[in-house]
Amino acid sequence: MPCHSHRYNAAPGAAHPPHGKLARRRLAAVAVLAPLLALAGCSTPPSPTATSGALRTHWSGRLALQLEGQAAQSFSAAFELDGNPLHGELRLLSPFGNTLVQLDWKPGHARLHSGETTQESSSLEDLLEQATGAAIPVTALFSWLSGIPATSDGWHADLSAIGQGKMLAQRQTPEPRATLRITFER
Repeated sequence: MPCHSHRYNAAPGAAHPPHGKLARRRLAAVAVLAPLLALAGCSTPPSPTATSGALRTHWSGRLALQLEGQAAQSFSAAFELDGNPLHGELRLLSPFGNTLVQLDWKPGHARLHSGETTQESSSLEDLLEQATGAAIPVTALFSWLSGIPATSDGWHADLSAIGQGKMLAQRQTPEPRATLRITFER
């Protein structure tokens, strides 16, 4: 609804314009609402969305994964990680910025997009293993990127360079042995 400004120039002592009651009501509403709006402007904005105590966060950088054993392989890509262990999205990107793989998840459901193919599962770790070749522990990964030590299924992380945006995680067992190197920005 457009806002119109009307001027009414009446001689002193003249009667109010026909819509004078409306103007007085508006003035009264402004008098009541102005202090409330001023207080709302001074309030603290809400904190970031939390899900079960885990703050939603964003990381981006590069990761390299090396697998040893009979099917030795290595994989590296740029990545963007948003969310937390319960709700989130991981995108693996080519050197040119094209999305190679996108994983998104919520409790009890995960989806892997790769090219024209989409796979769904109740297990994020299973889909992540399909995408990278290793069962990377997602909950531990979020802890590691936050600088919090965590172990999971044979994985151990060296967080000594986390302040410089670097981390190294290794899995000795179960086979195949795996090394995950990550450099990141927050």
